[in-house]
Amino acid sequence: MLCCTAMMDLGSELGVPPYVFYPSGANFLGFMLELQALHDEGKLGDLAELKDTESEMAIPSLEKPLPCKFLPSVVVEKEWLPLLIDNTRRLREARGIVVNTFLELETYALGSVSVAGNPPVYPVGPLAVQGNEEVMEWLDNQPAASVVFLCFGSMGSFGKEQVTEIAVALERCGQRFLWSLRRSPEAGEVGPPRFLDRVSGIGKVIGWAPQTAVLRHVAVGGFVSHCGWNSVLESIWFGVPVGAWPMYAEQQLNAFQLVEELGLAEEIKMDYRWDGGMMVTAEEIEGGIRRLMAAENDEGRKRKTVKEVSEMSKKALTEGGSSCSSLSRFIQDVIDNIS
Repeated sequence: MLCCTAMMDLGSELGVPPYVFYPSGANFLGFMLELQALHDEGKLGDLAELKDTESEMAIPSLEKPLPCKFLPSVVVEKEWLPLLIDNTRRLREARGIVVNTFLELETYALGSVSVAGNPPVYPVGPLAVQGNEEVMEWLDNQPAASVVFLCFGSMGSFGKEQVTEIAVALERCGQRFLWSLRRSPEAGEVGPPRFLDRVSGIGKVIGWAPQTAVLRHVAVGGFVSHCGWNSVLESIWFGVPVGAWPMYAEQQLNAFQLVEELGLAEEIKMDYRWDGGMMVTAEEIEGGIRRLMAAENDEGRKRKTVKEVSEMSKKALTEGGSSCSSLSRFIQDVIDNIS
């Protein structure tokens, strides 16, 4: 796993070749390999000083320069960066790195990390866990592609003021919605007074959500997400466009890739930082949701692109597909290194 590279020593003692499963995308893998190399060469400055500037950073795993305001939160936090640098340095000692992505999605990023001096990289995704269907009955009664699903991951919580801004945006745009909060709210506790009563005909606020079951439902037409890598892959698998609202870890990088490089998402607030005291206004949220859910958004090209990449993700896992072939090479490499 990403932050368990110390276990590689135990594997070596037992004669087991060390392979690492990398749960983030190839874009972040390439980003961290570059940061680690710059750090070891003494060329990595203080990233925290760049995050509020208009400067840009060239990243080998991204085709476009990355605006520093979109630097992942985890690398501008001084307590986390040394740990990530150390773990990335150990990654170079692995016999191979198994990445939860697929070639057709991250062609450029995978090419950037598949170079001499790096361990072999095996893209074997998308890997997703299926959920139950606790909210399916409500979705069954909604028109196709009419519901925007808001879910921000297991750590994605907001204060009362930000929750109110989201509620105001949802009420203003009049869009059918399914909104997952970390805790299921009691009546009257969400948003402005009587918000839940006023939107009861078009929206539903719940606690934990079976994300994969929701995303695969025909009623869901957009996904406002924190852009965690699993959520990114699930949205692609089910062909649902994303409203990008990254919060922590490497999510800013994922959002930049989705919006600016792959054209699979609309921005809600790409430079948002969960711990920075930033407030995303109702106007920003409403605008992002309207763009995300517009039937003729960008003349329909974005929704069409998402559907095309969704088909690519499924083909990648079929026999002869890119991820299936990569998994076969990985298994053969393990066998060769054990024998």
